[in-house]
Amino acid sequence: MEEVMNMLKKIQKDLNEQKTTISQSANKITEQVTQNINHILEEKFKAIDVRYENLKEKLENQEKRLYFLEKQSRQRNIVIFGLAETETSYANLEKTVLKFIHQYFSIVLENRDIQEIRRLGKKGEKPRPITVTFTSLGTKIEIFKQRRALKDTTYYIKEDFPQHILEKRRLLREQIKVEKEKGNKAVIKYDKLVILNKPSTSKNNKRSLSTSPSEHCIRQGNSQHKAQATKKNRPTTEYNDDNRPTTTAENIVKPGILNFLVNKNPTSQSQSINNLKN
Repeated sequence: MEEVMNMLKKIQKDLNEQKTTISQSANKITEQVTQNINHILEEKFKAIDVRYENLKEKLENQEKRLYFLEKQSRQRNIVIFGLAETETSYANLEKTVLKFIHQYFSIVLENRDIQEIRRLGKKGEKPRPITVTFTSLGTKIEIFKQRRALKDTTYYIKEDFPQHILEKRRLLREQIKVEKEKGNKAVIKYDKLVILNKPSTSKNNKRSLSTSPSEHCIRQGNSQHKAQATKKNRPTTEYNDDNRPTTTAENIVKPGILNFLVNKNPTSQSQSINNLKN
């Protein structure tokens, strides 16, 4: 009986050891599987992040492109406010606009100078504004420069801006009031606020005139001429022969004597040579 009990204890011990081994193996496998899953998920998230950044960059580029295209498409437009809405067709509206431009801006245009004309918004009690697209930017600029001609009338013209730009410009107008209170001068350029520099004194803005090369040469020549004149007029009693500074050119023949010898008449040179021989 005792042997049977020992056998049972031994079997129980073996089972416990196997159970412990299995449990440890299961924990290792679970940990390894968890690490693998985390690694796979991390790699996938990295790929998603890279793809998200690429899509974000593409979206920003597309928005910039749309912003530029919309700005370009409206660049030749003006919006006219106050014209009575009595036209019955596109041709009548076109004639009305051409007549209006000729009457108030003294600019004669033809049908080919206008690309498109249309009313904005839904029809109501008040006349709707008119968007005019010209075939050339120069025509639009020429008209817009004379917009003050409508000062004493019920009409006025404006630039054609998208709705989000109009909202941004409205906020910038509030900022302009703040800048004016600070004493700064500011203007709105499309969708940006530009603060102009305060006017400074003419002394600070004055630039020194640049000297041309010819003037520089003339001045340099004049200074050299004055220096030579000073040297010629220098008194000879400035230095005594005993006290004057010595130079390395004491024994060198002066250039004036060399020139005299070189430029001397050949006939006189030959005569002097014959006299020496005799």
